[in-house]
Amino acid sequence: MTITRRGVLGGLAGLAASSTLPATAKDFWGQRLANAPREFLFGYGSLISGPSRTATSGRPVPAIAARIAGSFGYVRSWASRFTPREGTAGFTALGIRPRMPGEEPGSINGVIFPVKDEAELASFDAREGGYDRVELDQAHVEAIDWEGLPRVGKIWVYVPKESAGKGPDDLQRPDVNFPLLQSYIDVVMQGSLDEGPDFARELIETTLDWSPFWLDDRPIARRAWADTPRSGAIDRLLATVEPAASQFRNRLYPELYAVRHLMGKAATPPR
Repeated sequence: MTITRRGVLGGLAGLAASSTLPATAKDFWGQRLANAPREFLFGYGSLISGPSRTATSGRPVPAIAARIAGSFGYVRSWASRFTPREGTAGFTALGIRPRMPGEEPGSINGVIFPVKDEAELASFDAREGGYDRVELDQAHVEAIDWEGLPRVGKIWVYVPKESAGKGPDDLQRPDVNFPLLQSYIDVVMQGSLDEGPDFARELIETTLDWSPFWLDDRPIARRAWADTPRSGAIDRLLATVEPAASQFRNRLYPELYAVRHLMGKAATPPR
């Protein structure tokens, strides 16, 4: 086939003519994806840990670092007792409780993460069965890294059921039968260290009711580095940052905990 000069010029003229047609691109500005999440949870304890969230959701769940203002009226505290199943030993987990008379307002750092659908939200509700899910006013929440807060939807936080309306003498703080567990603290601290050492230090500084009833139940407690990632960094923070540091010296291996607390006058009948 022979291409003439006239044919080439004719083709170029056609292309030039077609370039003058009106643009047909669409403008999607302001539209959200159909499957964009509208439910979010604020995690301030074990939910800070990515693997812990994944264990509940069955999928990796991204999160952004955030903080609840002191004006919300709650403080983070070791004030939520947990018993894995009937007849077994319990422990004290992190919760948030109303600020008591004389306590200064304090912020609560944590993470905000999306919930995919109602079924996934129900899974987290079941996990946090001892807590009520309470909606947070975004006026009390700030993002503390480069990511911003969700602009649409609700942010929820879990509040221990037993904390509402309690006075100072009613709080169920850690005791001999419901101690702090180092394995639980490790989950919280590992998630916090993923957000950086300053975030982890802030978590310790904004947590109240650290207790001398502190059980070192790590799988290999005397060689923690062999089984617990970043155990050294965690222990250095716990040993040097108040208010945890003042109680860290009371952390005991299981056999020593039993001798000091369970075989002595401090022991009380299980509830």
